[in-house]
Amino acid sequence: MTPSYQQPTARGYYGEFGGAFIPEMLYPNVEELRTRYLEIMADPDFQIELQQLLRDYVGRPTPLFEATRLSEKYGTRIFLKREDLCHTGAHKINNTVGQILLAQRLGKTRIIAETGAGQHGVATATVCALMGLPCVVYMGATDIERQAPNVARMRLLGAEVRRVTSGSQTLKDATNEAIRDWIANPVDTHYIIGSVVGPHPYPDLVARLQAVISEEMRKQLLEKTGSELPDFVVACVGGGSNAAGAFYHFLDEPSVRLIAVEAAGHGIHSGHSAATSVLGTPGIIHGSRTLLMQDEHGQITEPYSLSAGLDYPGIGPLHAYLGAVGRSEFLSITDDEALAAVSELSRLEGIIPALETAHALAALGQLGAGPDDVVVVNLSGRGDKDLDTYLKNMDKLV
Repeated sequence: MTPSYQQPTARGYYGEFGGAFIPEMLYPNVEELRTRYLEIMADPDFQIELQQLLRDYVGRPTPLFEATRLSEKYGTRIFLKREDLCHTGAHKINNTVGQILLAQRLGKTRIIAETGAGQHGVATATVCALMGLPCVVYMGATDIERQAPNVARMRLLGAEVRRVTSGSQTLKDATNEAIRDWIANPVDTHYIIGSVVGPHPYPDLVARLQAVISEEMRKQLLEKTGSELPDFVVACVGGGSNAAGAFYHFLDEPSVRLIAVEAAGHGIHSGHSAATSVLGTPGIIHGSRTLLMQDEHGQITEPYSLSAGLDYPGIGPLHAYLGAVGRSEFLSITDDEALAAVSELSRLEGIIPALETAHALAALGQLGAGPDDVVVVNLSGRGDKDLDTYLKNMDKLV
């Protein structure tokens, strides 16, 4: 039997990538999570509560919308998986709902998180408010400025947003501070990591919780096209949670091309980029071995993207593995190309996408998809949070 691409080894490895490289102080927490997460998630009571929340609170299933005007422009059949219609405006809530239920069953009474674009921070603050748990969200000072609406939402929901001023003051640095907090508070605190990154079991845990996206896609495609399998699935990748969710139930279907789209910033080789698949080499970041942008001394190279959610120097180990073995294909999109895609979707379909999502949309012209092909783009978030950025770049949107 051919092994599945979905499952890491017992120690959390996808090929050479993954594992758990953690300080000794965190070992009890991570080991408790590793030994219990599958058992807890398989419990019927957990699943009943999770499915009820996904349906009645998150608003699932999200629609699969056939974008006919966009399809006409690109000469292929394009569907948009509308994760932007989830409660809080992005896919991130799928993961936080599951992890808050897990934290409760582990007896944790305090929640911490990191956030870049703010969507994971909002989703974490949301479920903490729902369950009555205190919440601290770490966010880089740069991201606090460019994602002000989400900062306001987190605070309105009762979360404490802690400004991070080290390094590039973005997602990487917020993650560093969240890990430091967890080391200082290992007994009562659960760290809700927002992407398929970090030490095992987080990449697998988050992928499983986001897999609801592709589970729904298959059923919806069967209804709309007569086949569960599209020709392409396209998703943006920073850490890679929305892409992991969109790819998950197609990983073992070789006829489906999986397209991961990264942020090229000002250009892949401009010195201002976050295209990890091209610029990265194997190394350890935030507790796992994966591809990351680093210099010859192993020091992390600062990433850049206009998009706060893609401004990360690594990718999740699952994505590093899928790229290494050729199961997924990576494309890179510049800031300007993403902004053009924002304008295009807004004017052709009446949907304003998040800047992260716009990178995936901007890749449509590079696919080589034909008129008989079915393309699904995971519309991972809505553009409300990026309106300030869009206003500042209106000359590139008009």
